[in-house]
Amino acid sequence: LTLAGEDGLVVDECFRTVMPSCSLGPPTEPEGGDVAKGNVLETAKRKRSHVPLEIFHLRYLSVTDISAQVWCEQQMVYRRERPDLTTPENIVLLNTGKSIHLARELEDHDLVTVSTTSREDSWAIKVLNLLGMLLVLQEGHRVREFPVFGVLEDIFVVGVIDQLGYTPKGELELNELKTQNNASMPSAAQKKRDRFQVFLYKYLFDAMVQGCLAPEQPLGPHVQDQARKSGFTVSHFRDLLELLSLNLTHCEIPAIDRLQIEYIHQDSGTALGTEVVAYDQDEVGAAVRYFLAYWKGQRDSRGVDVEDAWKCRYCAYAGICEWRMGKAGSPAERWKKSK
Repeated sequence: LTLAGEDGLVVDECFRTVMPSCSLGPPTEPEGGDVAKGNVLETAKRKRSHVPLEIFHLRYLSVTDISAQVWCEQQMVYRRERPDLTTPENIVLLNTGKSIHLARELEDHDLVTVSTTSREDSWAIKVLNLLGMLLVLQEGHRVREFPVFGVLEDIFVVGVIDQLGYTPKGELELNELKTQNNASMPSAAQKKRDRFQVFLYKYLFDAMVQGCLAPEQPLGPHVQDQARKSGFTVSHFRDLLELLSLNLTHCEIPAIDRLQIEYIHQDSGTALGTEVVAYDQDEVGAAVRYFLAYWKGQRDSRGVDVEDAWKCRYCAYAGICEWRMGKAGSPAERWKKSK
């Protein structure tokens, strides 16, 4: 059983649906002639900011945000700055991939929609799902759409693992599903991005930590009712956090032993092949520090190196890319030019 938010979307699948206050667009000027002094100061602060997390109004990142930097960091930035240039073909491919993932999830459990009244309610649904999945894993069974979150380099990061299960040898295996538009295995560059994504999932799973919300927030009646059906008596968000912490501390679930990426053809569903990847924690940690340095404003975004310039032929932003034209600047400078 997986719980979903009242908007019908699986909460575990799309973390952004539960935090609507986290705008992804550019800073906006306050409307009207009379504004509070604090708002004026806040607007001025945002204009001066060189920190992408503040520029894009982000309170957290997703694993896919960071893994996209492996392919082309500059492209990832333009997707936020110019979402209007996203091609319809890419949107179709994304929706097709989501449908395939959902179909696989429904093979293992049903979805139940639960009404939410607060951000804490929405995160409570995540925690309830986690608690239920921990029990399933402890019993030696497979789970899908397992949410992970933690703090990396002082930034809250969230993600969703496609599948966790045990091999015949008893190893805990992470299986990531990737769909391909072409009926062939992906390029080495695509595999590199996909490998880093599963590395981050393991990184978060093996050191799961709690996020910072309002622990004293009362849970909505529908969420409390669903918790009772799951065998938990809770009234505040803190109750669920304590339950999660207790279960994670005392559960006998091991760290992830095996990382596997499965590729299938989108149109036919034909299996194209699998990749088993080796994990190096020091290497992953160094990459995380490098990529998150951009989000914290410690360096400017970078495009691809010369040997990867072939990627530009398939990029919707090639015509406006300042990195490609040798005119790259900071995110704040680009926002100023766009006004």
